[in-house]
Amino acid sequence: MVERQRVGAVVATQRRASALLPSLAVLLTVLLAVSGCGTSQAKGGGSGQRPGAAPAAERLEPLTTTADPRLPATVRSDDGHRVTVRSADRIVPLTGSLAEIVFTLGLGDRVVARDVTTTFQQAKDLPVVTRAHDVSAESVLALRPTVVLAETTTGPAEAVQQIRDAGVPLVVLPPAKALEDVGSRIDAVATALGVPKSGEELRERTEGRIDAVRRTIPESGEPTGPRVAFLYLRGSASVYLLGGADSGAGSLLEAAGAVDAGKESGLRKDFTPITSEALAKAAPEAILVMSKGLDSVGGVEGLLEIPGIAQTPAGQDRRIVSIDDGVLLNYGPRTDEVLRSLVDQLYPDGR
Repeated sequence: MVERQRVGAVVATQRRASALLPSLAVLLTVLLAVSGCGTSQAKGGGSGQRPGAAPAAERLEPLTTTADPRLPATVRSDDGHRVTVRSADRIVPLTGSLAEIVFTLGLGDRVVARDVTTTFQQAKDLPVVTRAHDVSAESVLALRPTVVLAETTTGPAEAVQQIRDAGVPLVVLPPAKALEDVGSRIDAVATALGVPKSGEELRERTEGRIDAVRRTIPESGEPTGPRVAFLYLRGSASVYLLGGADSGAGSLLEAAGAVDAGKESGLRKDFTPITSEALAKAAPEAILVMSKGLDSVGGVEGLLEIPGIAQTPAGQDRRIVSIDDGVLLNYGPRTDEVLRSLVDQLYPDGR
């Protein structure tokens, strides 16, 4: 029975990794959030690792001024429905990345619930309306929401339909897949909640900060930047995956002047199980991981025990980049912090 549960957990995790690949979604953030919030520091250290460099998940920086929502607003939901939002008094965002945008827009005092991937401090006292990976329609409806925000990966489908059937305006948005999605995602949330001007301000602030970080990336003098492999790790479930072209990390790596080693080695899907052969082909000079994933395998020392890791250039140099799970692939208002952390850890000497 125990073995069956363990296998089921592994399968569910791998299925979730595939389903959530675009953005924070991309990475099974549900699992990472269950283990708590805050930045974990990797054990062991390495030449590319700077303790404390990864952005903490604790707090957001909301806009200093936010207009009151001007509603009703009618928007096109990504699942084909036209949705009219008449009140933003009681908001339920069903992913951490959506909650981050709502709070940063200055509407956090209107949010009445969170899902398990919402890990920042301002939301910590809100009731959780998910069970493991799944939304509980009953828990959502019990809070009398006036608008629910979801993503195409939110499920199960029956729960989403139950919320809509109850007459609650439910807006579905596509998950963000790359840096280029940040602005449009902020705009979509702000428009649905009746604060388009605040959305414009937040988009400009976020994109400006991302551009500022990009200008600090040092010139390497090489034809290409460092080859970086994104690994998804959950030691408790024996899940060890190598990110490919659709992992969601490629856009960040390229923005940091790096090469996505998994994608460059020919991996076209989101994730593939880690093997010595796949790692040898990817030949990463640095490895990107989420901090709780790194902790789950015992830090850097445990990571190097995974077959094939120690034999890579990254393993030999102990060049491990660790970024907080709650922000790495959210592609939202804190993406500049993520990019800054990635740049600082990849180029610790400014080169």
